[in-house]
Amino acid sequence: MTAAIEVDDLKKTYRGRKTGEINAVDGVSFRVEEGEFFGILGPNGAGKTTTLEIVEGLRRPDSGDVRLLGSSPWPHSPALAARIGVQLQASAFFEFLSAREQIETFARLYGAGEARAAAMLEEVGLADSANVRAEKLSGGQKQRLSIACALVGDPELVFLDEPTAALDPQARRNLWDLIRKINGEGRTVVLTTHYMEEAEALCDRVAIMDAGRVRAIGSPRELIASLEAPTRISVASGQLDAARVGELAAGEPVREEGGLTVFETRDPQKLLTELAAAGALEDLAVRTASLEDVFLEVTGREWRE
Repeated sequence: MTAAIEVDDLKKTYRGRKTGEINAVDGVSFRVEEGEFFGILGPNGAGKTTTLEIVEGLRRPDSGDVRLLGSSPWPHSPALAARIGVQLQASAFFEFLSAREQIETFARLYGAGEARAAAMLEEVGLADSANVRAEKLSGGQKQRLSIACALVGDPELVFLDEPTAALDPQARRNLWDLIRKINGEGRTVVLTTHYMEEAEALCDRVAIMDAGRVRAIGSPRELIASLEAPTRISVASGQLDAARVGELAAGEPVREEGGLTVFETRDPQKLLTELAAAGALEDLAVRTASLEDVFLEVTGREWRE
């Protein structure tokens, strides 16, 4: 496959009077294939933003190599910039302009016409709000307008930085559908997010960063499987006496938690069959490992600044 992004041993150090040297990016390497949906995850201060700024050509690395669509993003190349679209977490729009005027301005910057701008407003569901000033749009509408501005130049590669941050669940799921459509049209998408279920639902592969390094990389399914975590099965307490609970646990962990009996098992099929035979399926819930479990395993559980 052809690489849309190639990052090799990227390093960036910041120096401050009080903080001294901080290795924001410390030997990061990864590859994103054309048409792939790639996620970059990590706690605050992990180096995600600095890495993306370097990849996008907004910041110069101290060392290492980046190839973006076969070219170096640094120094700035107008020809390369025209092939990528960037949606930032905090979008800044021109003052006093309507949604239509905003995207038409971006269209002119990219050399696209008004017809393309109108089509993008339609695609992100903002045609009915085209004459509303940007500051009057809802949070979800602003995010959609930001994505439309990133796409109006018809880029091959799209960077989305926390596109669903602070959105309600309905707006988030609607944006998921839009992002899937963007990728389904053949565009390569790079996503940063703090929502693990979002990355698990959308991404072909993810890189988990911490302390300036890539700590794990692979498909969500591969990373989850690597944990070899037990399945947690819970039922309402009181359906089974203590002796029967012990028999069903078969030496594996079991605990009482919030009115539930919670089993951890490596053989969920057998346990579920035995619970059904005992008629103990009230409030049954089954939870397997998730990408969030992988994230916590890789980055730890301590508080971050």
